[in-house]
Amino acid sequence: MARRVRILKVAVLVGSLTCLIVRAGFAAQTPDPSLVGRWSSAPDLPFFPVHLHVLPTGDVMIWPGDQGISGNDPRLWDPETASVSLLKKPGYDLFCSGHSFLADGQLLVSGGHIQNNIGLPNASLYNPFTDTWTTLPNMNAGRWYPTNTTLANGDVLVISGSVDLNVGANPLPQVFQAATGSWRNLTSAQLSLDLYPRMHLAPNGKVFNSSPSPTTRYLDTTGTGNWTVVANRSLYRDYGGSVLYDGKVLIMGGSDPPVNSAEIIDLTSPSPAWRSVAPMVFARRHLNSTLLPDGKIFVNGGTSGPGWDNPDFPIYPAEMWDPATETWATMASAQIPRRYHSAAALLPDGRVITTGGNGFPQVEIYEPPYLFKGTRPTITSAPTDVAYGQTFFVQTPDGASITTVNTIKNASVTHAFNTEQRINHLVFSQAPGGLNITAPSDPNLAPPGYYMLFILNAGVPSIAKIIHLGATGGGTSLVPALTSISPNSAISGGPGFNLTVTGTDFLIGAVVQWNGSPRPTTFVS
Repeated sequence: MARRVRILKVAVLVGSLTCLIVRAGFAAQTPDPSLVGRWSSAPDLPFFPVHLHVLPTGDVMIWPGDQGISGNDPRLWDPETASVSLLKKPGYDLFCSGHSFLADGQLLVSGGHIQNNIGLPNASLYNPFTDTWTTLPNMNAGRWYPTNTTLANGDVLVISGSVDLNVGANPLPQVFQAATGSWRNLTSAQLSLDLYPRMHLAPNGKVFNSSPSPTTRYLDTTGTGNWTVVANRSLYRDYGGSVLYDGKVLIMGGSDPPVNSAEIIDLTSPSPAWRSVAPMVFARRHLNSTLLPDGKIFVNGGTSGPGWDNPDFPIYPAEMWDPATETWATMASAQIPRRYHSAAALLPDGRVITTGGNGFPQVEIYEPPYLFKGTRPTITSAPTDVAYGQTFFVQTPDGASITTVNTIKNASVTHAFNTEQRINHLVFSQAPGGLNITAPSDPNLAPPGYYMLFILNAGVPSIAKIIHLGATGGGTSLVPALTSISPNSAISGGPGFNLTVTGTDFLIGAVVQWNGSPRPTTFVS
């Protein structure tokens, strides 16, 4: 409960010796945002988004669906101005599709909507750099509510999704092969799963199905595919949350009636098993769970009432999971109910955008407590492309105070699940003018694609630089080749000049150092 302070009003009667003291009751004290964060509103959207994606450009792509609204209407939301602009249309209804990012930043969208429980076999690629759609070969059959999972080699597993009212869920897992633009069928792994199953690329390279079913499995996507049972739970968690972090999966809430319980499984263990951890304060179904730059997990929204999407029991207070203590803390309360068809995603500036829920076009932004705990470190420059295991330089005036460097993969969210988010804690060291940081070396832990790079001072994050992590750093080698410099000599103490460095395999965002200090650098090509 917020602290409350007693107020006394004193009135002096002029010309009299009498003083009148009046008790005015209590006034609520504003919650401390450094403890519980803060909510703010943004202009309404033209519809309630059902699908939300943080693009490699830093902008947010949204599209609608349900209540007679077609998903053939993607828009772009600018986090800096909160303005909305039109995007090219794919030409069919994207409502209830699956989606994840390819290594090159394009969004793979699988399936779509004919009517409830009847899915489209369509697949398309959206290029965020050119605002164009590319039609791909159809999948084996329709998919409505499928799940996409980006694999370590950059291909994408597409699984489940309803074909129609007769077939039900599509039992055939398929892998989109990015190099050829074709589909590979996992014919030995056919299984009827829940719609929008929660799937995560595991540290061993297999794909882990965490929920909603109490039987949790690995899918080996090599060859024709193979399922193996990992561990069983007792509870069916329909529309609960599932988040992968540090080799572990945290699941929370869901079920009908909704529950507040939470469980963890450590996929790095030789024998992974589920264990119960501290429950949330509130039972929640249709909640959203978002990884933050400091490694904590932010949970918002949902309903606590029985039934599919009970409007009488919205949950306004948010909660925060601390992986270090495995406990929950109650955060500030939102104003808009976020239930079925709501979404939330981490923005590059460290805030969280929350949207949707049927009938709610309002946007609310959550600022986590770390934004109120001191001056934020800054990244002056960073490379746009890095290779696996590469040590790269990030320019920052705050290098000496940095305690943590993390990357979080750009979000792709729908139906209470972010298929893309994952965090990596990077090794780094101080260097003149900044930090030398080592990129992840294992694509099972960090599949290729675009990530938000945060540097943190005692838990306070910078605004992220979005970097591309790839097998060869986007075509660059680890060591630049120097062809020439001009001028090739200069007199000490002489006038300033422009130095032209010619060579190959330089990373955009790198800097030239002169006598150990980084200098302003402009890349011509």
